[in-house]
Amino acid sequence: MSRWRELTGETSGEDYAARFAALARSGKGMHGEARFCAALVPAGARVLDAGCGTGRVMIRLAELGHDCVGVDLDASMLAVARQHAPELSWYQADLAEFEPRRLGVAPDFDLVVAAGNIFPLLAAGTEATVVQRLTAALRPGGLLVAGFGLDEAHLPVPPGITLAEYDDCCAAAGLTLVDRFATWDADPYRGGGYVVSVHRR
Repeated sequence: MSRWRELTGETSGEDYAARFAALARSGKGMHGEARFCAALVPAGARVLDAGCGTGRVMIRLAELGHDCVGVDLDASMLAVARQHAPELSWYQADLAEFEPRRLGVAPDFDLVVAAGNIFPLLAAGTEATVVQRLTAALRPGGLLVAGFGLDEAHLPVPPGITLAEYDDCCAAAGLTLVDRFATWDADPYRGGGYVVSVHRR
């Protein structure tokens, strides 16, 4: 069972969306992840939002002109995403079993983004498999971008994967580290409890 399912029971889509809507109304920027990703790829790039949740990141990337596909295991989150952007492609799937072709999707993405603490919230022991699945969805030269917390201050659950373990998963999948940041605003990473990593296939 994923840590996300243990945490939420996969029934929190509306509450999750409401929390971010409240943050947006308060004036907090909501599109740092999308802005970060859009700066890495050309116009009209194919982007996979892995663990897309309610679609906040993917909807913005689509608004910026990218060809986007969203995948999530949580039906309650996908219901919100489909309500907000029914014209986009949303799929329910476990990332540890994700095979784009089985969904009728071409596995040639320019970029895969895993925002929102995806890796620490996976089922324990599936992290390497998920990295391999996401790598297989990339075209040669494509990018895997993942941002997640490394300590309890940045996570809703106890830390589940270290940065070194994540890098080992990426290396085993044939990925090369391109850059690493402390935030989605591209602040330099000098250690700390949150990291955004960019790897290339």
